[in-house]
Amino acid sequence: MRRWLSQHRAAFGRALRRLFAAPLNTLLSLLAIGIALTLPAFGYVALDSLRDLGRDASAVQQVSVFMEVGASKAEVAEIEQRLRAQPGVRTTFVPRDEALRRLKENGDMAEIVASLPRNPLPDAFIVEPRDTSPETLEALRAEFADWPRVAHVQLDAAWIKRFDAFLRLGKLALLLLAGLFGAGLIAVTFNTIRLQVMAQAAEIEVARMIGATDAFIRRPFYYFGALQGALGGLLAAALVIGALRLLAGPVGELAALYGASFALHAPTLAEIGALAGVGAVLGWVGAQLSVSLSLRTFD
Repeated sequence: MRRWLSQHRAAFGRALRRLFAAPLNTLLSLLAIGIALTLPAFGYVALDSLRDLGRDASAVQQVSVFMEVGASKAEVAEIEQRLRAQPGVRTTFVPRDEALRRLKENGDMAEIVASLPRNPLPDAFIVEPRDTSPETLEALRAEFADWPRVAHVQLDAAWIKRFDAFLRLGKLALLLLAGLFGAGLIAVTFNTIRLQVMAQAAEIEVARMIGATDAFIRRPFYYFGALQGALGGLLAAALVIGALRLLAGPVGELAALYGASFALHAPTLAEIGALAGVGAVLGWVGAQLSVSLSLRTFD
């Protein structure tokens, strides 16, 4: 076990020395890898922020249940009991008198409301389900509409479906983009490792002559590819964070013009670690392919 650890420690050290031996080449490779990972990472951050925006939007979360104007208190209480018995929903009761008071507080509607001979507004319930998928919301709307003394159930289903379809399209585009740039990262690592193998051809031949195994020869190149990919992932995270800081002001101003509060969320430490891990895995794959093909020329 100690021998195995010692061999891996030595291979890791050789990989580090190779990284710093040619700083300009290393920097250019890291920039290529970082840029390749930046676009998918930024797309993920943008989609995650949009998902939160949709979750916070009242039109997506709320199902409004309006009672008939002539419904008795007992009938309203029965509907309230049914709603509160629903699993995974939060229910808020809005009495008709409170709804009328809110209209009176609206300056544009105050004169109209004052001229009404009686309160025309019904009692209502605001239902906020935890599961905000279009299918769940539509099922709730259909169920509530069949209950007795319920006059109308309001749900902007078309808006919800459009928003959900946009998110699904964005996820698909992000996956395709990540696949393309992931292949590009593997290609960058493949070419870098292949050049290193060719440059060290004499050294590899001598190592084989004195009994070095293929695993011993391959190991430093694997570590080099993984290190290069991980550092490229960290660089991509830094680029994403820098871009988010530059966009924070304009995005906040645009959201304020629409009376909303929206901000792009910076990646968490776990997400940064995951990005570095993805870069390391792709770098390792590129190194493995490159070394496997390059060493065949020595057979």
